[in-house]
Amino acid sequence: MSPNPATGHPESADIARGHLEAVCVVHALKPDAGAVGITAIDKRPVTGPVKVRKIGLYADTQVDREHHGGYDQAIYAYSTAEAERWGAELGREIVAGLFGENLRISGIETSDAVVGERWRIGASVVVEVTCPRIPCSTFARHLEEENWVPRFTERGDVGCFLRVIRTGKIRAGDEVVVLSRPGHGVRIRDVFFGPTPGQAQALLAHQEATGHRLPDKVLRTLPGAAGQ
Repeated sequence: MSPNPATGHPESADIARGHLEAVCVVHALKPDAGAVGITAIDKRPVTGPVKVRKIGLYADTQVDREHHGGYDQAIYAYSTAEAERWGAELGREIVAGLFGENLRISGIETSDAVVGERWRIGASVVVEVTCPRIPCSTFARHLEEENWVPRFTERGDVGCFLRVIRTGKIRAGDEVVVLSRPGHGVRIRDVFFGPTPGQAQALLAHQEATGHRLPDKVLRTLPGAAGQ
């Protein structure tokens, strides 16, 4: 299978398909007791097309780019199925954007996406799965749920960050197509809980074979010197 010139990866329409249920951007900056003092976690759905830039969605904001932004974490995606599992446990609806996500996606479980797989969203936007969301005290204060960080950590339904490969416009209702999936098979969930030695070796072998550097947040999870 020849590579798609837009993605650099082999393209297949048969890997997986889903739908973009909502596109969310910051509603308003919110005061927060953390070191930064404010947070952009309050995301809410918008209607109409939204521009996707290399640094994220147009009209969205990243306050703390060291931990919650930058090119490797330009967009945060969360799946409908994962949100519904939390809703059942918490007894409340997890509306799109409540977890601070930019994209709510059905048909693809974002925590089980493979590191480095690429998706096309809508007609032209291409993104790459990079690393998991790490729950923090800001998230806990926003949700106002008891022991939220350890509970979220234990479940492992953390969603995934995305790097923007090709810019364009997206909107709720767009199709999401998994274009390519690396053969190493290491999922976002695996990275979050800590890759096994075999998974770490597979990730590093893929990096060496492709010349495509793994995100720093993934490298730091690898056992021993491999993650340095």
